[in-house]
Amino acid sequence: QVQLAESGGGLVQVGGSLRLSCAASGRIISTNLMGWYRQAPGKQRELVASITGSGYTNYADSVKGRFTISVDNTKNAVYLQMNSLKPEDTAVYRCAAGPSLRVGAPGFYWGQGTQVTVSS
Repeated sequence: QVQLAESGGGLVQVGGSLRLSCAASGRIISTNLMGWYRQAPGKQRELVASITGSGYTNYADSVKGRFTISVDNTKNAVYLQMNSLKPEDTAVYRCAAGPSLRVGAPGFYWGQGTQVTVSS
């Protein structure tokens, strides 16, 4: 059973930074796609960043240039560095893993999430 546990969320002012962490069980990080989803009340779920086992990254246009996803295979951890935060970045952020990052796909897992609130 794969387990993903996020941490690092909180309340930050506009323009501030946060670093989210995701602790993963097993060796899932080196053998799967990893990513971060977010969802705000009344808004569609959005995959904001992903990274492959070889380190190729991809970002949603809404966060490109501000967010950075990275992994530490020695710690079985995935990170999301968020800079220049905006009120529209307010959401629950969930770490995800699997052969595909499509929600509900075979082998897809995600954590419970961590709240990020950006105040203006």
